[in-house]
Amino acid sequence: MTSPLVVLVGPPGAGKSTVGALLADRLGVGYRDTDADIVATAGRPIAEIFIDEGEPHFRELERTAVRDALESHPGVLSLGGGAILDDGTRKLLAGLPVVFLDVQLADAVKRVGLDAPRPLLAVNPRKQWRELMERRRPLYTEVARAVITTAERTPAQVAEAILDALELRQAAGQTPRAAHREEQA
Repeated sequence: MTSPLVVLVGPPGAGKSTVGALLADRLGVGYRDTDADIVATAGRPIAEIFIDEGEPHFRELERTAVRDALESHPGVLSLGGGAILDDGTRKLLAGLPVVFLDVQLADAVKRVGLDAPRPLLAVNPRKQWRELMERRRPLYTEVARAVITTAERTPAQVAEAILDALELRQAAGQTPRAAHREEQA
């Protein structure tokens, strides 16, 4: 069994996909997103799964996708925003290098517009997002080894903060001094 080098968790609009791909590139490893795995397996968008078969069915697909990815993916892994709702998933994440990308509502709105097809945010998306975060924030922090705030940071800066927080700079082929010199140039 192999486990990911980094696991990213956070709400919609946190930048998990963008930051995850950047981080994987810097570390020279593969990137995987469990939401993309679900879409590939089901052969249809997540919004359709929610509408046609309901949230419980989607969460079962998500549990399976997360378990499979945690057991087999050695690179950077992004989990869907609600994956941490499952007790079993949170247990599987224990001891892994999990990073919670903490995003504020205003930034999430800019990134995804909250008008994208997100079933849990369909009605009054700003209010739903705030309520979603009130319920999920304790779970994100429970599983996280590091919490990285995305406010006023570019995706590249967030990726750098993750490298520092998880002490992965050498895995990325940089010493802290070399990285600092690059930033100064």
